[in-house]
This record gives sequence, C-alpha cells and structure tokens, in this order.
Amino acid sequence: MTRPPPPLGQHFLTDRNILQRIVDALDPTPGDVVVEIGAGEGSLTAVLAPRVRYVIAIERDRRLIAKLGTRNVEGGTERLTVVHGDALKLDWHALVDAGSAVPPSDFRVPRFKIIGNIPYAITSPLIDKALTPPLPACIVFLVQAEVADRIAARPGSKTYGAPSVGVQAVCRVEKLFPVRAGAFTPRPSVASALLRLTPLDHPLVAVAELAAFRRFVTACFARRRKQLRNVLLGATGRPAAQVEEGLGALGLDPAARPETLAPEIFARLLRWSARL
Repeated sequence: MTRPPPPLGQHFLTDRNILQRIVDALDPTPGDVVVEIGAGEGSLTAVLAPRVRYVIAIERDRRLIAKLGTRNVEGGTERLTVVHGDALKLDWHALVDAGSAVPPSDFRVPRFKIIGNIPYAITSPLIDKALTPPLPACIVFLVQAEVADRIAARPGSKTYGAPSVGVQAVCRVEKLFPVRAGAFTPRPSVASALLRLTPLDHPLVAVAELAAFRRFVTACFARRRKQLRNVLLGATGRPAAQVEEGLGALGLDPAARPETLAPEIFARLLRWSARL
C-alpha cells in the first residue's frame, strides 16, 4: 500500500547511515543543547538525543507530536522537549532560554546548535532566522542541493549572488555531501545536500550593520552584470565623480562587476557608502 503524502509536504529521511552522518556533521558533544527544526517522525531526533545534553524539537504537524513523545519515552531519557508550532513564528532563543525551567534542574545554555531536515519551500527565511543574533555555535541543515550550491558559491561563479554574500559574511559555509532522493519517504523531485554554517568569530559585518548590509548587497546584485561604477550610482544615488573618487580610494576597479566581488569587498563598500 502506498503511503499517503504528508499534509505539510514533508519528506522524511529514513536512511540510518545518512542520519548518523548528519548528526556527526553537527560535531555533537554531551554538553550540547540543540534546536531541531521540523523534527517530523523523530528519526533524526532519535539519533541525535543520545549524543547531546538536550534537544528542543520543533514540529508543526500535530499528528507527529505523539510519535516524537513516544520515542522519548522509549529512549528512557529526559533529553527531549517537543514544541508544537511554526518554526518561522516561534522564538527559538526564548525556547532555549526556557530550558532552565525544565529537567535537569542544572540546565544552562551558554551556547546552542541548530539542526534540521527543513522544508525546501522556506529554506531562505529559516536560514535568515537561524542567523539572527545571538548566533548558534553551528547550524546543520539538509536543503535542496541548488540552494546549497548558491549559498556556498564562490565569487565569479554562475550561482554566486546575494544569498552567498549575505551568509558568507557571517559564517564559514560548507556543502558537505549530497543525499539521494531514495533516502526519503516520500521521494522528493529535487536533489538534496547537507549544508553546515559555522558563525565566524570575527564576522565581516557587525550585528547592527546586518540588515543594511543585506539590503545593500541585494541592490548590487539586482545589477550583477553591470559595472561597479554604475551599480553604485544606482545604489547610493551619488554623483559619478563622488563614486569614482570613492572606488579609487578603496583600490577597486570601477569596471568590475558585483558577481566577481568577494564578501569582504561588499562590507568595505557598505561602510564607504554609509560615510557619503
């Protein structure tokens, strides 16, 4: 009998070996507190929970909550809290902070990590939310391979763009390995890949600059094939002579194109434009 598709479009990962590799990618330690996004039937949760201190599993589908709780009981541990709700609407930091009110009584969260086999339709907003300060120690997301390629893309490549720059400005990005469609139930129509994001000790932009940085980079890539001189004329609204002078002071080629510029160049351009 064919299993009916989940109502929220989930694709459940069932390959135990791949589940183990995903948890390994988080570099789990016995002291870790982990927020799991889209826990589903609990397959990843079951592999993760024995290797960390505590798991806060978020799941939107009420029908799956009971399965997650059952796995917890079968495991004989108090390492899991299941939270029903939309991961995009819930306050993840508040959930982590609330850990001090649940067993064990000495529960403290100096740092936390994030993991998930996330819905591909909302990958970008989930990554943006995961990168909202205070940042986690590590983020491991199973995503559509095309999205992983874009985020990990290097300057000058066809897939390099605003998402690449926005994430790489604050994280070390690693596309770790592909995951075959047959590892999921039901089988997805797109390829998947595991993405690991490790926040930088010294990000290219400060927290206070992040929103402005993303807007600036998006505006630049809206004209990705135009020369930098013309891109900045449009993005800053400043006279050509002023833009030319600024680029000269920064040692940048006015004829360069945004798609060839490294994230640190965009950070320098943002600060230059803020001084205009």
